[in-house]
Amino acid sequence: MIFEPFLLRALAAGIVTAVVAGPMGCFIVWRRMAYFGDTMAHSALLGVALGFLLAIEPMAGVVLVTIGVAVALVALQRLRPWLSTDALLGILSHSALSFGLVAVGVMSWLRLDLLSYLFGDILSVTPTDLALAAGGGTLVLALLAAIWRPLLAATVHEDLARAEGVPVGVVSLVFMLLIAVVIALAMKIVGILLITSLLIIPAATARRFSRTPEAMAVIAALIGALAVAFGLALSLWLDTPSGPSIVVAAAGLFGLAQLPLPRQG
Repeated sequence: MIFEPFLLRALAAGIVTAVVAGPMGCFIVWRRMAYFGDTMAHSALLGVALGFLLAIEPMAGVVLVTIGVAVALVALQRLRPWLSTDALLGILSHSALSFGLVAVGVMSWLRLDLLSYLFGDILSVTPTDLALAAGGGTLVLALLAAIWRPLLAATVHEDLARAEGVPVGVVSLVFMLLIAVVIALAMKIVGILLITSLLIIPAATARRFSRTPEAMAVIAALIGALAVAFGLALSLWLDTPSGPSIVVAAAGLFGLAQLPLPRQG
């Protein structure tokens, strides 16, 4: 059973996604952007609906909509400075999710397994899905490596980074685009409602064991991969949904990481 092709594809796709989400999640944790990630994830369903409406790949629709939400947030922050960022994120998050649900409901001709998009369906990953995940993940990691230093500088002290000539606006925009791509990649693995957990929990778990930002990124990727493997095993053992099982495994690893470490010397 464990060597069935669909299980091996699911495991490979999950590990690829976790390895990409780990380093991205580190920046989300450092920059305190968890709610922003949630907002981007909730807008993914509207992207799926847009993809079917325009007869394009749903993943492309997700990227387009999440980018649009990020741009809308920046615009509203400038046009409505008296509204807090948390309030704007809450408005955008729930509005985008609701618009997506309404759009799917209006398209009566569309037969869509809504639960698979909300909570993931990693066991239905096809060879094409796996190839897209691998290609997209490689691209995201390459771009993240290219902007690592300036993004890290802007994360530590934005004003100082700007004074040193770091193009903070451009770097932040590229980072938001990468988040959009990661959300599109992770949508089938853990689902729209749980994507942010795959970004945040491994990174938060890795923080305790890391001395450098680079080490934290690597450890977060490894913890995410372990969560995928344990979550799939748990799903098969208990016959539970795979996406939530992966998140439960990640939460379990986070809980274990909070136990007191043995004293040395």
